Amino acid sequence: MANIEINTTSVQRRLQQAARDAGRNPEDILLLAVSKTRTSAQVRLAVDSGLSSFGENYLQEAVEKIDQLTDLSISWHFIGPLQSNKTRQVAEHFDWIHTVDRLKIAQRLSNQRPADRAPLNICLQINIDNEPSKSGLTPEQAIEVASSIAALPNIRLRGLMAIPKPSNEPAEQRQPFARLRALREEINGTLDNSQKLDTLSMGMSGDLEPAIHEGATIVRVGTDIFGPRS
Repeated sequence: MANIEINTTSVQRRLQQAARDAGRNPEDILLLAVSKTRTSAQVRLAVDSGLSSFGENYLQEAVEKIDQLTDLSISWHFIGPLQSNKTRQVAEHFDWIHTVDRLKIAQRLSNQRPADRAPLNICLQINIDNEPSKSGLTPEQAIEVASSIAALPNIRLRGLMAIPKPSNEPAEQRQPFARLRALREEINGTLDNSQKLDTLSMGMSGDLEPAIHEGATIVRVGTDIFGPRS
């Protein structure tokens, strides 16, 4: 566990260097620590290392961790697949969700968000490479539903998320990220000024740099912070 601080420093340096190489301000990019399957003690160490935003994939595990760590100032992001019968727990416990893939899910989150909490920040999950095995809206579907979701109360549509096909070639890695950025601009052309999307959740341990070059505002890193899963 002592390596978490060292690993966090290393990833932050990568993020900062990639931002500088892209002519961007590193402070405009959020490092989201993916803490699925990790313990509350590991999350505490990551907070001590300077991190404050954590992404969880498994709802029950995440809610238990959130309840155990209420003494810490943490922004919790749900980044796993979400069934409609599980929306209430996300609406009640999280600050962000990155995996909205249909209007029905957004409507349920809007209806179930507690009145005493700030609007729930939402990203639409995009199947950017049209892979049959992956969840997410097609770009065409995202354009169709974005304005309806943006108009819902108690939530705020912030941007887009994608997990492209794996590739070890930086030039190939950049292509789907560039398409996601272009899709955000296309959607913004259909929205009022108050609804414009400002977020691109894209890039993980293996493709953080290409994602930042193409405009990522949130990068989701797990293994390179917490180490290999046991």
